[in-house]
Amino acid sequence: MSKYSELQANLVPMVVEQSARGERSYDIFSRLLKERIIFLVGPIEDQMANLIVAQLLFLESENP
Repeated sequence: MSKYSELQANLVPMVVEQSARGERSYDIFSRLLKERIIFLVGPIEDQMANLIVAQLLFLESENP
């Protein structure tokens, strides 16, 4: 894999949200989580399972 491909693979898109209090930037995965969308890609191994459980617990604590 070329250095450009590695760099591009590690970049996470950002989105900007406008509100009455101004602008706020989120990485796309945080923005999706705010909408209660969990994005899962790849095999489910221990590390991925831990991340998913943490996101589910966070969502449950935000809105039981």
